[in-house]
Amino acid sequence: MKPEISIIGAGLAGCEAAWQAVQHGCQVRLYEMKPHSFSPAHSSPKLAELVCSNSLRSNAPTSAVGLLKEEMRRLGSLLIRVADETAVPAGQALAVDREQFAERITKTMEQHPSIEIIHEEQTQLQAAPDSPVILATGPLTSEAMAESLAEITGEERLAFYDAIAPIVTEESLNMDIIYSKDRWQDGPGDYLNCPFDKEQYLHFIEELGNADTVPLKEFEDEKYFEGCLPIEVMRARGEDTLRYGPMKPVGLRDPKTGRDPYAVVQLRKENREGSLLNLVGFQTKLTYPEQKRLFRLIPGMEDVDFVRLGSIHRNTFVCAPALLQESLQLKSNPAIYLAGQLSGVEGYVESTAMGLLAGMNACRTLTGKAVITPPPVTALGALITHLTRTDPANFQPSNVNFGLFPAWEKKVPKKLRGEKRMERGLVALAEWQGQLSRESA
Repeated sequence: MKPEISIIGAGLAGCEAAWQAVQHGCQVRLYEMKPHSFSPAHSSPKLAELVCSNSLRSNAPTSAVGLLKEEMRRLGSLLIRVADETAVPAGQALAVDREQFAERITKTMEQHPSIEIIHEEQTQLQAAPDSPVILATGPLTSEAMAESLAEITGEERLAFYDAIAPIVTEESLNMDIIYSKDRWQDGPGDYLNCPFDKEQYLHFIEELGNADTVPLKEFEDEKYFEGCLPIEVMRARGEDTLRYGPMKPVGLRDPKTGRDPYAVVQLRKENREGSLLNLVGFQTKLTYPEQKRLFRLIPGMEDVDFVRLGSIHRNTFVCAPALLQESLQLKSNPAIYLAGQLSGVEGYVESTAMGLLAGMNACRTLTGKAVITPPPVTALGALITHLTRTDPANFQPSNVNFGLFPAWEKKVPKKLRGEKRMERGLVALAEWQGQLSRESA
């Protein structure tokens, strides 16, 4: 019988970890509490549910997140392959039809002979050297499991708050006002753009500044991830903050008027048909009535129909530099691996990447092989460096970015840095893969 690994949580990281584990010769028991119980942000019984945006961000390998995706493709990532197969038009970004994506991942997990899915909630974390556990319960880890983890690590868990953007129907939009265009590109694009003049923008942000928000519960602290701020929090930072953020009009000249708008709200496809769209960067904790009132002030959205409104939810993560080894094993108990956002990364792709590495390492350990860590010049290695070598006193979750990579040994022109990072990272990854193949031979 194959050696067995238990994985708790069948989100992005858990499913990727399961796939990697079985590909490397192990059996998996995959625990998922749905459909018997749902977190505040989940609604689908399917595995690998995308709860925020449907975008996995840039697909260009000269960007940090694009490079991370390419590395994962070369390492046999199931989730990135399925994302490619279920992609919807989104300019240079990789966005997916979330229903098709989750459906294909769920079927793959259910049909694999080496994966047993157990639909029950796990509240205690127990592991031994011959029965390792990958904890991939995600940013909405239950109180009971978080407390169990805190008991094992001796560290208090940390929490910040992430927000979900609304989804609207395409047929309810006023296309006499809204236009298709990708930033800086000629001709129609994959994004729909709602243009504001100065008067409209100032009125919108004034109403936004006075709008009612959902109050935090007594046990919650107002602590947001900087890469996913609610629009009302950005508005409070100044009149032009939104206009230099998600409402940036640069490169989006209106072909109907020939003029540059003062500000723009962009809409991105949620499904392949384009019948559903989300408001790019418009995560919010406004009350539902206020969302309906305010977002209908957006030009072209006066009579819009909402499929989903924005909401706020808690993200839980550990102080990775104090707790994790480079292999994603707990220092206090190496039979326990952390994957996904719980490990201290931020974003769909980064969470999946940690699942990939945790699945590989857990199976390698169980089959008598040494754990592995990708080279630091790769996007995968840069994330591990961030998780394990940051000053614990200053640690915060992060998306992958080139600031996490090793410093240049000599000056590189800014316009060439992305290309050079890509070349250096992919060469190092290939050499690392070659070394692993020789070790296995």
